[in-house]
Amino acid sequence: MHTKEETISTQFRPVRVARAADDIAAQVREEITAGRLKPGDKLSSERVLAEELGVSRNTLREAVRSLEQAGLVELKKGAHGGIFIAQDNGNSIVTGLIDLYRLGKVTPRQLTDARLWLEPIIVREACRNATASDIALLNENIEQALVAAQANDFKKKITLHHEFHRILARIAGNPFMLVFMDGLISVLVEFIERIGPGDNSYYVFPSRRRFMEHFEKGDADAAVQEIMSLLERFQDAYFPAELNSDAAATKE
Repeated sequence: MHTKEETISTQFRPVRVARAADDIAAQVREEITAGRLKPGDKLSSERVLAEELGVSRNTLREAVRSLEQAGLVELKKGAHGGIFIAQDNGNSIVTGLIDLYRLGKVTPRQLTDARLWLEPIIVREACRNATASDIALLNENIEQALVAAQANDFKKKITLHHEFHRILARIAGNPFMLVFMDGLISVLVEFIERIGPGDNSYYVFPSRRRFMEHFEKGDADAAVQEIMSLLERFQDAYFPAELNSDAAATKE
């Protein structure tokens, strides 16, 4: 990351009058791709950027808004505020998946199918990479979820169940996997909230224990088989519940 005092060397050029805001956004993307702009870098002030690009401040702001919506830049207020290259662009993918679901472009069935495809890859890589502290974190998550279940705290239990899968994705060590899993889970949360609460503790926690036995031994095949069995059981429960919320008794 560049220091605040350091001048960032970029290659901006005056933009075309037609669709100027799109041209500005494209140039910022080019600078990021080329590595001249990096996460955390602060761009020049609005006035300086507008002069450098040969556009009005309103046109510049339109471009910045589109970049912000895409998750590429973030705006900060205050004495040390300004336009910054985003540190984490994963949120834009998550937001995009949620929007697709809300618009009906992604169905719940497609969502759970994608999760079934993705989870085995994550579990295998996590099984390969897991440290003792990673295993301890997973076991702690299970214990916390059990306490929430015993307290009939459905929301907390579900949050912890989903965090279990996010922890596995982090252990797998590929940021794309984590972003995709986070996006899938975020949409699932909306779907589950629409269906309503249910009691799945009687089979989820035994499955978690069996999974951890395999995982701690480094038996990826058995760990995958266990988690897939659980996810397939969830999927069987989701869709009757989608048609009749009263029939929904098992969800994660």
